Amino acid sequence: MKIGELARLTGLAASRIRFYEDAGLLTVQRQANGYRDYPEQAVLLLELITGAQRAGFSLDEIRALLPPDMGQWQHDALITMLQQKVVDIEALQLRLAQSRTHLLALIEDIQARPEGIDCAANSRRVLDRVKRGELARPTLAAGDVAMLRPDRRRRRGGD
Repeated sequence: MKIGELARLTGLAASRIRFYEDAGLLTVQRQANGYRDYPEQAVLLLELITGAQRAGFSLDEIRALLPPDMGQWQHDALITMLQQKVVDIEALQLRLAQSRTHLLALIEDIQARPEGIDCAANSRRVLDRVKRGELARPTLAAGDVAMLRPDRRRRRGGD
């Protein structure tokens, strides 16, 4: 099938299909006139590629995951790669949670500006506390995060 039909069947732009071909994820035969001639299995392959990307796989990981022939999946290797991706996602979630906690503590410390201190002095105070590792754990509940927005803080009696 030609690239236009493949694009229509998959919902992908022709440029995206050519990108996957250039990345070595999709092989295609050329007709005598130079036009690409995609096999029927290209639809399934593109669905697998886009699904794997949505699941967080990089193109290199997808390339390693795909068998040379769609009928030759290596079950154990596939399961191992999928399990490793779950481990990677869990590690990322942990790093993101730590970053979130740090940012919430930073926001809380900035908002706790002592009376009579200007913004520049408060910035130095907060940066010194960060350098010394003295930021407190945030005391906010999950629902309080919205209250960190400046327009909402004023209603609570903040700055």
